[in-house]
Amino acid sequence: MENSNHPKIYTCPMHPEVRKTEPGLCPGCGMDLILKKPGTNGQNHKNHTKAKATHEHQAEMTNPAMAKKMEADMRRRFLISFLLSIPIFLYSSVGINFFGFNLPTPIPVNWFLLILTTPIVFWTGSIFITGTYYSLKARKLNMSVLIATGVLAAYLFSVLLTFIRPESETFYEAAALLVTFVLFGHWMEMKSRRGTSDALRALFDLVPPKANVIRNGKEISIPSAEIIHDDIVLLRPGDKVPVDGEIIDGESSIDESLVTGESIPVLKIIGAKVVGGSVNQTGTIRFKATQVGSETVLAQIIKMVETAQNSKAPGQRIADKAAAYLVVLAIGSGLAAFFGWYFIGSVGLLTALTFAVSTVVIACPDALGLATPTAVAVGTGLGAKHNILIKDAVTLENTSRLNAIVLDKTGTLTEGKPKVTGVVAFNGFTERDILNYEASVEAGSNHPLAKAIMEEAERQGAIPLELISKFESIAGHGLKAVINGKTVFAGKEKLLLDNKVDVGSAREVLDRLSSEGKTLSLIAVDGKLAGVVAAADTIKPTAKKTITGLKQLGIKVAMITGDHKGVAEAVGKELGIDRIFAEVLPGDKAKYVKKLQDEGKFVGMVGDGINDAPALAQADIGIAIGAGTDVAIETGNIVLMKSDPYDIVAAIRLSKATVVKMKQNLFWAAIYNVLAIPIAAGVFYNSLGWSLRPEISALLMSASSIIVATNAVLLKRVEPKLKI
Repeated sequence: MENSNHPKIYTCPMHPEVRKTEPGLCPGCGMDLILKKPGTNGQNHKNHTKAKATHEHQAEMTNPAMAKKMEADMRRRFLISFLLSIPIFLYSSVGINFFGFNLPTPIPVNWFLLILTTPIVFWTGSIFITGTYYSLKARKLNMSVLIATGVLAAYLFSVLLTFIRPESETFYEAAALLVTFVLFGHWMEMKSRRGTSDALRALFDLVPPKANVIRNGKEISIPSAEIIHDDIVLLRPGDKVPVDGEIIDGESSIDESLVTGESIPVLKIIGAKVVGGSVNQTGTIRFKATQVGSETVLAQIIKMVETAQNSKAPGQRIADKAAAYLVVLAIGSGLAAFFGWYFIGSVGLLTALTFAVSTVVIACPDALGLATPTAVAVGTGLGAKHNILIKDAVTLENTSRLNAIVLDKTGTLTEGKPKVTGVVAFNGFTERDILNYEASVEAGSNHPLAKAIMEEAERQGAIPLELISKFESIAGHGLKAVINGKTVFAGKEKLLLDNKVDVGSAREVLDRLSSEGKTLSLIAVDGKLAGVVAAADTIKPTAKKTITGLKQLGIKVAMITGDHKGVAEAVGKELGIDRIFAEVLPGDKAKYVKKLQDEGKFVGMVGDGINDAPALAQADIGIAIGAGTDVAIETGNIVLMKSDPYDIVAAIRLSKATVVKMKQNLFWAAIYNVLAIPIAAGVFYNSLGWSLRPEISALLMSASSIIVATNAVLLKRVEPKLKI
């Protein structure tokens, strides 16, 4: 029976050291990973906890040491191949014609070339032969098939000539240089692809290797991977948080900037949540582990970014189909070139084989296969660097198509909590009097408006009055109390009117504040209007810039909220939003998204990922802002970790720039094959004298791949546009 701790393992035909638990692309060569038969691979997980097994499999997926090892192996193969290829080229007929002299050899030249070429083909170039075996076994035709075909055709034909006609011209230099140039191309590609994952690796390194836990009343140090649910973890100042949990003892300020992007340390008290990867700063705390292994927020972020980098964009699926047909076309063109030139063109066997091998080599769809994966890797890596997490390549590409955005108001465009914006006194009372009375009656309330009033009272040094009696809460309207023998009402206008308090003298002020979208708390003392406290959910500093940026991108902007129409219109007017959906219940928000879709719009929905979940799911692109909850990560196609609305603009700009790079790469890869195949096949040989030797074809093919990879890396130039 298969152990549940051993998920399916997918590996790369060309790089067997690559092991992932989900289908995807090889981080080195971009080839599709192939399912490997489940096994332990020499590791006995039998007695390990599920959390540790999960952590180890994650390490396999994201371990930077593996990527460096792959790159070092490719570099070593290239250098050895390059050094052996130098004498092979010098002793070849091409080298002799180029330099104009013959070098002496202790044995016949072709035997000497055979000795030098064999380790290149079967050791440094073994990844292509191995890749061909696994690809054919999986019934897939890819670039390793073409490379191996070209190399083996040149090598085996040269070996045959060495045995039957030792003095004849051979193709050893073609086989050797083909391997060398392709290895160099892959080495350069791996360097560029590995560079795009720095943000992902930085996230992975946030988890400390060891943690202090309390077990059986004793403090012990264990690997973070061995923490299990309900373990009590001890954190001292300077310690990194190893897993997610809930504080049960102590309080401290915790720096969550590396996880959430928030620069200011957050005060954490008993009952507060802590996130793995954050840093404890001031106090000593104990917390209970609630999420471990793959359950933690950090692990989900890592998985999301990696999944995005290994997923395929719609454009890549087209390229994959084209590449598969190109393999058939390449082999068919190679055979046609050989038979055409040998039987019809009346050239020698060696010349005909030269055209055939050159055609097979230069038609390799390596650049076509790398066109979009490299752009996706750079784009998602750049997004992660700026705390913009994009779930998959489809989202990265489709975000560029957005022409309408629906923004939830509370928590997205506004801070999500009210603040006092002004105090107005009437009938001989002062602003300090108003705050004194408000602080007295609101002291025990948990209502958000009450908290805002208490914060303002504390800021201005107002002191709650004593001798409070006959306190009464009037549901939905406000509060009543007797303070120092005076009857005080605090709450909505209706509360005062119901108790025969005249507010006519303040009508102009009340109407003005209401029209500005302010929430009002009126104070009456002994039947006389004393004053009013105005509060509002303050707009985020970058909200207006966000709306301007979206409009500059040609996107129609709408705001949706459960607040009453006056408040919504006031916020919309200040931000420049024309289309307002107000007084909308959370469950009905999806209907308004659908309404825009029915108008032919490609719609993005931006919300907090909790009460906006149905609307996020309904939208073509769901954008969860203010991540840190499982719901946000599950429902959003894009997660904005910093809770900054301007990141919406940054995500769209990043998507548009990535799509441009995809299209550029696909164009150059396609045009290269269209122009190169006829030349390599000798179509212009008789008329213009144009031809390509296999080693030159290999050089050009590798150059095209490097150009595509380099062009994708240039996507980093868009980085300044992602900043405010």
